[in-house]
Amino acid sequence: MEITRLIVVGLGVAVSVAYYRRSAGGPSSPRRSARRAEALGFLPRSAQNTLYSAADAELEQAGAAASRGDWEPAARLLARTREQRDWARRSHYVGVLSTHRAAQPGSWLDAWEKSAGPDDPDAALVRARATVALAWHLRGGGWAKDTSSKQFEGFGRTLAQAPQRNARAMEVNPDDPSPYVSEIWTALGLNYSHDRMRRIWEEVTTRDPHHFGAHTAALQYWCAKWHGSENLAASFAREAAAKAPAGRLLAALPLIAWYEHRDSAAKADDFREPYVFDLVDDALADVSAAPPDHPDVPAVRHLLAYFLTRQNRCAEALQQFRLVDGYVNALPWRYYDDPAAVYCLWRDRAVAGVRTR
Repeated sequence: MEITRLIVVGLGVAVSVAYYRRSAGGPSSPRRSARRAEALGFLPRSAQNTLYSAADAELEQAGAAASRGDWEPAARLLARTREQRDWARRSHYVGVLSTHRAAQPGSWLDAWEKSAGPDDPDAALVRARATVALAWHLRGGGWAKDTSSKQFEGFGRTLAQAPQRNARAMEVNPDDPSPYVSEIWTALGLNYSHDRMRRIWEEVTTRDPHHFGAHTAALQYWCAKWHGSENLAASFAREAAAKAPAGRLLAALPLIAWYEHRDSAAKADDFREPYVFDLVDDALADVSAAPPDHPDVPAVRHLLAYFLTRQNRCAEALQQFRLVDGYVNALPWRYYDDPAAVYCLWRDRAVAGVRTR
């Protein structure tokens, strides 16, 4: 999701890829591992798509059409998710389609709204999410000290429009949890209070109590880097995972919470603590129980591939990498300036780990 990547990069989380090159075993090791990966059928770095998180022909076609100014494929795609009440897929699709470019004057979204009118629930949802994406784009991806007053001004002015846009999307499609997901991302930038966030969360869970996209957005809010703490984030994640039926993917939330608060300072042995092994195994079981076409399964597989590699469970990691290779807009890769490079370095490290056993 572009919004997620812009928000996180805006915090200055990006870490030099050179670290991973060094940790992979020296300057020539990555090249050898890359050749081995390609020999096993994995795609090279140049073929990794950093917009989509999984192969979805209709979504890619709709995105490509939108980039050419043709809004109708996106409109058809989102209308179907609304009619089918497929909220997980709807949120996933709108997250991909609502880039900052959609909110700019003269975009395909302008043309869609002009044709469909002000009450179209799908166009209203894209407008809401695109407004949030544009705000974070205007802010830029630097540290606060490196962000100009002009950038902050554009960010604040644009994000201030988001609550009204979110409310409009809620109004024209009252059953849809997706506008509330957009409101959660708005809450991060506008510093909503905990009480206000809890009211939003009640609206979400009334409509879809185990919505993966909503849970991952809310988890960001409760993280220490935003408006919570490690304890609040971990508690939120544990509770949601415990309440969710198998196959809803919420078992991944405690793993995400651990990553958000521990990964940057974690040592190799930290990933191999029994507790972290249990978190990975719980998420693996949840993925196995999920419908194969669940739109958020690839996101969890990416996270599992990373953790399994860090745990030296390289054969298991390669099973996950094979199912997501080619699409790298997912945690943890999207937190870096070059997601495809970081993805390939860890994937190739898993290849090397299997070969050396």
